[in-house]
Amino acid sequence: MEFIMAIAPVVLVGGIVLFVIKRLKHKYNQGNQSKKKSKGVQDLLDSLIPMGMLFGCVIGVIWGMLFQIPLLATVSLGAGIGYLFGYFAYEIYSKKGKNHS
Repeated sequence: MEFIMAIAPVVLVGGIVLFVIKRLKHKYNQGNQSKKKSKGVQDLLDSLIPMGMLFGCVIGVIWGMLFQIPLLATVSLGAGIGYLFGYFAYEIYSKKGKNHS
């Protein structure tokens, strides 16, 4: 049982990472990647996924301090979930920009 609890965060985060990478690769192959006119806006768009990971790690550390959950598990799950939310923010922001830029 301990083995399953130790491997579960790795499997879950690995699935999230594979999903995001496959979706971004599909977008790249289709030629639908977002390019913004302004360098500042493009930099923000490119940094949404890493910022999501950082915020997820911070939330994971806070969650690990408040509850009796191993810190390594909460940080890895937080980073994976933040990665996924960063990807969703990237998708929303890139679609929003197509109408206005």
